[in-house]
Amino acid sequence: MSKPARPSAAPVAGTLPGLVVAGFGRHVLVETPSGERVICHPRGKKSQAVVGDRIRWLPSEDEGTIEKVEIRDNLFYRQDELRTKSFAANLDQVLILMAAEPEFSESQLTRALIAAEAERIAPIIALNKSDLTEPFARAWDRLAPYRQMGYRMLKLAIKPKSQPSTDMAQQAQHTELMQLLQGKKTLVLGPSGAGKSSLTNLLVPEAKVLTAEISQALNSGKHTTTSTTLYWLDAGRTTALIDSPGFQEFGLHHIDPMQLAGYMPDLKAHAQACKFYNCTHLHEPGCGVITNVNAAPGISVISGHRYRLYGELFAELSQSRY
Repeated sequence: MSKPARPSAAPVAGTLPGLVVAGFGRHVLVETPSGERVICHPRGKKSQAVVGDRIRWLPSEDEGTIEKVEIRDNLFYRQDELRTKSFAANLDQVLILMAAEPEFSESQLTRALIAAEAERIAPIIALNKSDLTEPFARAWDRLAPYRQMGYRMLKLAIKPKSQPSTDMAQQAQHTELMQLLQGKKTLVLGPSGAGKSSLTNLLVPEAKVLTAEISQALNSGKHTTTSTTLYWLDAGRTTALIDSPGFQEFGLHHIDPMQLAGYMPDLKAHAQACKFYNCTHLHEPGCGVITNVNAAPGISVISGHRYRLYGELFAELSQSRY
């Protein structure tokens, strides 16, 4: 299975510019530069446009037809044996949201980080439920290797808008979050139950109403949930939050196993010291990665758990290619 089709660069005469802000099935909602929103559909049977895409479209009565998807800066997606799931395009960053309780999956976190690294999208790791003191402390400790790798980390205690926090620390968290989002298009990603809906409703109080209106429009009056939706956080439309559905699995079948270590900062730092250029970092003599993993505590940068995750992913991705 290959990467989603590359959008066309050829100009199309007579078309209008637009931004995809929501999608359901083959249909998408397109926003014009003036802020008008129009339902558009592709010419062919399959839609290649995703939220965040810049497109060219032609009006047709009260709807439109997508004629071209502009070349993307990036595309954040996952891929398993059966299908490819595209989240959004032309992102500045991805906010990977997890909760201290129930316990988050480090494998899911690692996979999402690798997908972001592969597309050169800046990741932010956010841990929700900082108000649960003991579970949060345990979860924050588990994230120590990621802080050491230099990932931007954020503590959150997301409360509904109807329950504004009076805690100074939580207010500071909200301020830091807003500073990180300012002027950027940010995809919020995370498993079900992490707090994504609460975060969206906090930052976009009218999100439920907007989503209902979009769902109704896109599905001829039937209320359904759109797969991914872009919300503007400011009147100038410079800061966008992109809400995505929760997931329980995150396939990386589009990643070449030989490139895997290059997308894991802790391994990448030592892979350069390997004796062989085509080292798999699993059994070769003179491997810089293995040497670091086996080093004494305090010297080793790569944790045993992270190295096991690498081995499992390498095996999974190698098997998927045969």
